[in-house]
This record gives sequence, C-alpha cells and structure tokens, in this order.
Amino acid sequence: MSDLLAALLGLGPQLADHILLSAAAVALGLGLALPLALWAARSRNVAGVALGFASLVQTIPALALLALFFPILLAARAVFGEGLPTLGFLPAWLALGLYALLPILRNAVTALTHVDAEALEAADGIGMTRWQRLRHVEAPLAAPYVMAGIRTASVWTIGAATLATTIGQRSLGDPIFAGLQTQNWALVLAGCIASASLALVADGLLGLVERGIASRRPMLAWIGAVLALAGLGAAAFAVAQPGSAASREVVKIGAKPFSEQYILAHAIGIMLEDAGYRVEYRDGLGSAVVHEAVTSSAIDISVDYTGTLWTNELGESGNPGREAMFDEIVNWEQRTSGTKVLGRLGFENAYGLAMEREKATFGLFNSIADVAERGQSMTIGGDPEWFERPEWQAVREAYGLRFANQRTFAPTFMYNALKSGEADVISAYTSDGRIAADDLVFLADPLEALPSYDAILLVSPRLADDPELAAALKPLIGAIDVQTMREANLMVDRDEDKRSVDEAARWLLDEIGAQPASTR
Repeated sequence: MSDLLAALLGLGPQLADHILLSAAAVALGLGLALPLALWAARSRNVAGVALGFASLVQTIPALALLALFFPILLAARAVFGEGLPTLGFLPAWLALGLYALLPILRNAVTALTHVDAEALEAADGIGMTRWQRLRHVEAPLAAPYVMAGIRTASVWTIGAATLATTIGQRSLGDPIFAGLQTQNWALVLAGCIASASLALVADGLLGLVERGIASRRPMLAWIGAVLALAGLGAAAFAVAQPGSAASREVVKIGAKPFSEQYILAHAIGIMLEDAGYRVEYRDGLGSAVVHEAVTSSAIDISVDYTGTLWTNELGESGNPGREAMFDEIVNWEQRTSGTKVLGRLGFENAYGLAMEREKATFGLFNSIADVAERGQSMTIGGDPEWFERPEWQAVREAYGLRFANQRTFAPTFMYNALKSGEADVISAYTSDGRIAADDLVFLADPLEALPSYDAILLVSPRLADDPELAAALKPLIGAIDVQTMREANLMVDRDEDKRSVDEAARWLLDEIGAQPASTR
C-alpha cells in the first residue's frame, strides 16, 4: 500500500500533461465536429461521408492511430521544414483529436436533424434568418445532446491518451508501461487509478454542464465549466513551472520498453542532474521511433545497439565484425544527421535464441541448427518487434527455421512463457538478468547470422557539441560489463526483493565507480 501511495503522489507531472493533452484533443475534436455537423445536418451526402470517416477512424486501434502520425509527420517535415516535431505532443494531439471526433459529430448531427419541426416552422414564421434560427432555436435544443457527445469523447480520449507514451508524450501511460515492463504492479495500478479517476472527474464536471443546459439552470452549467477550467488552469500552471535557477536546460532521455533501457536512462539522468541539467524521460519508445527522435533532436540522449542500427537504420545484412560495424555506425550517424556517438558502454546486449537448460539438454539442442533440424513442432516466442526485424529474417533464412507456432509477448513476459510452457524457444537478450535466474541457455549461432549488439550512447545534434554534457557522461563509457548489467536488470525483473528502476540505476553507478559526487 505504501508503494502504491508513493507512486500516486509522484504522478503530478504526468497528470498535468495528461490533462492538457486530453483537453486539447477534445477541443480539436469539437472544433472539427461542429462545423461538419452543421454542414451534414443540411446534406445527407455530407453526413454519410463525415460519419463514415469518423467511424472508420474509430475502427483503427488507438495505439496504431498514434503510431501512424509518426511517419505522416516525418513526410510532412520534408515539406514544412525540420522544425516540425514528429514525436511528442503534436502527433498525440492530432491522433487523439480524430479519436474524439465520432461521438461529438454523431450526437451533433443527430440532434440537429431531429430538432422539433414545429419550432423550426415558428422560427421561420416570425422571419428569423438562418443564423438567427441556428443561434436561438437549433443550438439551444441540440446543446444537451452535443454535451453528451463531449462527455463520451472526453472519457474515451483520457483513456486513449495513456498510449501517447509510445510516441514520446508524457502522460499517465508512463507509469503503466514502465510498470508492465518491470513488473512493478504498484506503478501499473497507480497509472490506472489516476487515469480512471481523471475520466470520472471530467465526466462528472461535464455532466454538470449538460444537466444545467438541459434543465435551463445556467448556474449549474457555470459551476461545472468553472471547475473544469480551474483544473485545466492548474495543469497548465504546473507544466509551465520553470526549473531551479541552478539548472541550465532540460535534457530529454529516451528509452525503449524494457528494463535495461529504463535503468540506463535513469543512470544517465542521475549523472546529468548532478552536473546541473534538468532531465525528462521519454520511455516506452520503439527502436525506429527512438532513433528518429534522437537524430531529429526530439529527444537528446538514447542508448542503442550496434546490431539494431546496422540492420534497421543502415539497412545492412552482412556481419563485418564488431569494430568495423561500430566505426561505420559512428561515421554514418555523423554524416547523415550530426548525431554523436559518445562511445560504447562496455557490454553487448545481443539477440539470441534461448531455451530452458533442462529442455535443451534433454533434446540435445546446442545450436540454432539443431532446432532447425528437430524443432519443427516447437513454439517460438518473441517481443513485439522481433518477428518484423531483419535479424529474424536473416537467422530464419540462414538456418531454414520452421516452427509449429509463433507467439508474441512483451519482453518481460517472454521468460514467463518459457516457464509456463507457452513457448519452447524465445528471442532473448544476452544481458538480461533472468537468463541465469531462470537457468536458460543460449543456442549457439555457428553461421553468425546475428550481428554484434554493443550498447552505445547517442547524443542528438542539438547537444552533440556540448563538452560539459560529454564530460558528465564520460564515466559511463566502457565501464559496464555484461555481468554487472545482468545483475542490475535482475534487480528490477525478479519477483522477490524487487528494486525500483532508480535504485537499480544507482546501484549500477556505484558498482562501476561512476556515482555522482553529490551522492558519494
């Protein structure tokens, strides 16, 4: 209970951003829906097209809709310039605004097309213009129904806004995604409670406005509106608060959605805060998203892996060797975007195929070739990216791999899938602490189909030439061996005596002798 309370009390920044994002998205939906509703109420063809489009948007999962705006804005940036953001608030606002469109539009169109005919005849009879009739007759009669649509849109949007975490926008999804990946259920519950409570409060306040309009009690409507605006004002005030005078600027640190990335991001953040920087975290980003974010300066720092960049970004399929691969990536990053590779952290987190030791020993599975020869009845599990990655295509083609079933799991739950028998082989990570804890073995890769995956530190073009930032992070370069990283990861992933990400990050820094001076 104390962990849950602490998690809830720490959600102030995420709550403020979540409120502003949701309100802005509903406002965008309202701004799109009302003009469309007025037009659609007077044209059956327009109504069909508008409602059909809004319904189509609703059939797209919210996560996919948010993700789609990343490549859309990426293409738009070629037209409107490098200043157009591709991550964060803008894509989240646009996607959620479309998501809020349908309930407002449908209620408004229904209300306007079913306004009492006698009221309209009376308005025409006394000589009202079309504008006067809309203002004095149609709008007041339709308003309660439009408010009902706004209430529905608000609840939907607040829930969907938790997914904005995946495209770099801070929200109440941050603790939910981080908690799921690290199996910190207090964080997950805190994010869910905060999001649900916000939705209930918003629905209640907008309900006051709706009842006030429907019952012609303006005071009730004003109370609801003023309280809602006060909440928005408080959120805006919280977001606008500047940092301490000692802080020079905000450095945004990106992380992919697994424990190691969270730990390294916090270790970097601790070092930078000690150097006087303010730090923000952008967690839960996909591989392609986080790299685009750092090269475009949407975030400032990320940890990536040479094999991932070699295949996903450079589009290479061969394996030139560790040193040649690293040198080519350093030159390519500098040449194409001005992104700086500060160096290697000292360990490799490679993809590999892993099995339980007992099953591998019993079945005489020592290499990937053995699985290709005798594992056709087995089930392979992988993270959401694995089966779409070039590495999987390469290893499958190199060995002629065929499995009876192919299943996708969140990175943390892949290991549970092995223990429960839901999978026989998984695409594991060599630096994961659960390899030793769960007594797993990696299958040998004699054909070297999988490249090396040295962890490297990337700095965006915006801060690439900042000598103080480079100096603050220099103690991390070449300092982390794979065994130390495994132990830090296990602290977060294990079920008993679990540590928080921040605790694991501080342990890691202390273990490698890079603890900031302020905490020594």
